[in-house]
Amino acid sequence: MSDTAQAPLVQVRGLKMHFPIHAGLFRRHVGDIKAVDDISLDIFESETLGLVGESGCGKSTAGRAIISLYTITDGSVEIDGVDLAQLDSNSLRAMRPKMQMIFQDPQASLNPRMSVASIIAEPLVEHMSLSSSERLARVYELMDAVGLNRAFAERFPHEFSGGQRQRIGIARALALNPKFIVCDEPIAALDVSIQAQVVNLLEDLQKQFGLTYLFISHDLSMVRHIADRVAVMYLGKIVELAPRDTLYSQPLHPYTQALLSAVPEPDPVSEKDRRHIILKGDVPSPANTPTGCNFCTRCPIAEDICRQIDPEFREITPGQFVACHFVGETTKSTGENTTGTIAQH
Repeated sequence: MSDTAQAPLVQVRGLKMHFPIHAGLFRRHVGDIKAVDDISLDIFESETLGLVGESGCGKSTAGRAIISLYTITDGSVEIDGVDLAQLDSNSLRAMRPKMQMIFQDPQASLNPRMSVASIIAEPLVEHMSLSSSERLARVYELMDAVGLNRAFAERFPHEFSGGQRQRIGIARALALNPKFIVCDEPIAALDVSIQAQVVNLLEDLQKQFGLTYLFISHDLSMVRHIADRVAVMYLGKIVELAPRDTLYSQPLHPYTQALLSAVPEPDPVSEKDRRHIILKGDVPSPANTPTGCNFCTRCPIAEDICRQIDPEFREITPGQFVACHFVGETTKSTGENTTGTIAQH
């Protein structure tokens, strides 16, 4: 776990990423899809922050917005003390080597017409002045780092398995010696047998190069394995942020409790006795979010205040931040058995 007394490498404040909705003959602006709606978090050097939540909650959009692959609607993102929102295109380009991304689908993120050597060397061509021999030496060095045979350098992406293609993507992300990498569900498109290999590779590379990760995933078990701290996202907002062990043993937000109660227990006897929290209704549209708390339409303990006032995202215990009006009552209200079974994960 990183020392939280130090200045964060990545500092996000009030980040919003809204996509306009246009309708009618004259394409009038009639609303916004609030993919990311006012999130704030810090990521410290050499740590892994896990970002979890169900499909469509805005995880991937948040990751892309943090490294300025999107022009953000509002807020600020500072990486290594530089506010990306204030940079012009040339200054932002100069910052690119410090921040990179590993994409979810390795097949879609690799150019099928380029060889492995060309794919890995592309960032070097764009950002560094190297001779062809120096570039090839760097490509071989990166292939060694991610466990790819140098003899594969002139092969094309379709000749590789999914796990090997993801290794190519990881090597490309490492080419410019970045400090910060957004891992956007890097194992979601891989076979289960390959997922552990890729996660172990990411951990080894983090130790070797001192990398900082934002690890976005659906897999709560994998996040528990790799993350130092975990942020839980629901409908564009972060509802809970805590150290990993604290979040998995003592989840305070009702959505976090429901999410963790859905994780299956390997022991069939323990699984049989566990109480699962079944949420009612569907996730509201990000184009028409509820008034007050975003979770109020599905929350088992919601009251009138929840439907009127958006709860403040505040620190409840050291390092544990929660956005809930009744955070002190959630564990009691959802049942002692629920918390006990969650703690076993």
